[in-house]
Amino acid sequence: MAVCIARLLTVSFLTAVIFHRSLADVSTGGSASEEPPHRRFEYKYSFKGPHLSQSDGSIPFWIHSGNAIPSADQVRITPSLRSQRGSVWTKNKVNFENWEAEVTFRVSGRGRMGADGLAVWFTTEQGLDGPVYGAADRWNGVGIFFDSFDNDGKKNNPAILVVGNNGNLVYDHQNDGTTQALGTCLRDFRNKPYPIRAKLTYYRKTLTVLINNGFTPDKEDYEFCTKVENMIIPTEGFFGISAATGGLADDHDVLSFLLFRLTEPGQEPPSVDSEIPKEEKDKYQEEFQNFQQELDKKKEEFQKEHPNVQGEPVDDFYESVNDREIRQVFEGQNRIHLEIKQINRQLAMILDEQRRYLSVVTEEISKKGTSTGSGLPDSASQQLTSVISTQQELLRNLNELKTSFHESLKQIGSVQHQGNAGGAGAYETIQHFNDIKENLHTVKRDVEHLVQRNVQNPADKVVKCPEMPPMPSCLSTVHFAIFVVIQTVLFFCYIMYKSQQEAAAKKFF
Repeated sequence: MAVCIARLLTVSFLTAVIFHRSLADVSTGGSASEEPPHRRFEYKYSFKGPHLSQSDGSIPFWIHSGNAIPSADQVRITPSLRSQRGSVWTKNKVNFENWEAEVTFRVSGRGRMGADGLAVWFTTEQGLDGPVYGAADRWNGVGIFFDSFDNDGKKNNPAILVVGNNGNLVYDHQNDGTTQALGTCLRDFRNKPYPIRAKLTYYRKTLTVLINNGFTPDKEDYEFCTKVENMIIPTEGFFGISAATGGLADDHDVLSFLLFRLTEPGQEPPSVDSEIPKEEKDKYQEEFQNFQQELDKKKEEFQKEHPNVQGEPVDDFYESVNDREIRQVFEGQNRIHLEIKQINRQLAMILDEQRRYLSVVTEEISKKGTSTGSGLPDSASQQLTSVISTQQELLRNLNELKTSFHESLKQIGSVQHQGNAGGAGAYETIQHFNDIKENLHTVKRDVEHLVQRNVQNPADKVVKCPEMPPMPSCLSTVHFAIFVVIQTVLFFCYIMYKSQQEAAAKKFF
């Protein structure tokens, strides 16, 4: 019994070890397969705003046909009019084994339902015009259809379909292509607040379709739509986008089409130079040489028209960092110099007023002293002496401020003179600025002290204007009574005169 138990334990231990090793092998293989491929942007097979179209209305490296309208920020494949068709296709063939395309578009219309839809193509030939969403039927490649109209009446639209073709099949419009679809998903892509984004990835013979539903501005908020495995499509072909309208109509606007070449991990992506044919290289080199010759001719013509500019280095026309710093320092010194001059003028005006006020006070004291002799009370004499002492101290402080401002002006002038001569050192300049700063702080403290002294000085009294005497009333009571009596007497006289006139008139009747 013990031997059987020991055998069972040994077998279970070995089974666990083998199982863990197999899990480790699977995990290592899975991690290696999950390594993302290398992506390289291909600008010759892409377009994006702004400045999407050129002045002649064309799109670089692309052609448009039908009712397509390129603009600066988008391509309107079809406008919202009935029976419209349009498409855009790459001019050159694409020769990528693996690729990824990101399409940003809008489908918008006024009605609750729209038609017909939009399609993204990769085919061996350019289907510039045809019945399948504005492109040719019997294509050889793959088409990803964004169908917005329900032809079969099954209420399964708007929908996204992946349909492959070898050049022999005719697209089944009546059934919305459901009988030929390799993958499909139901997504409403009409009239969304943000543009719809579709990411189409063909990697290792597997086509994956991811959709951003247009409800958020997040560009990477994709959700899974469909996947088609073991799908073989041509290695060479053209990318295109087409759209069509029928009895109903929508605006089909494509904002961008970005194509990326995918390279499997461990493989080096091909160099850009190896992809350019020798004929194109020779053509570009010839164009560059022609441009260089035209540039040299223009330089010679400019030198002939402007002989004074010949031989001057280009760097002299631009300001270096040190020159800019020195210029900013001198500009700051000039501003400080102007401010100190203005404050100096204001202090001179205040000083003149204080001198005038002090002279008036001393004259009044001398007059009162000669007229009254020694009859002034002690309090009045003390107030006058305090006023005189205050004004003298104020004059003395103002003179000190004026001298300090003169010193500051001299220091700034010396600094500017040294800077213009080019021999001023950094340490001396900083020292001058520190001295100016200390002088300005001293001036500020002295001014505040003077303001407080003037406010707290009891000798300063507010001069009030004399009050106006009361104006006499226009009419007194006695005059008013006499006026009323006269008016009453005149009224009664008038009534008596009228009665006599009426009595005299009645005698004749």
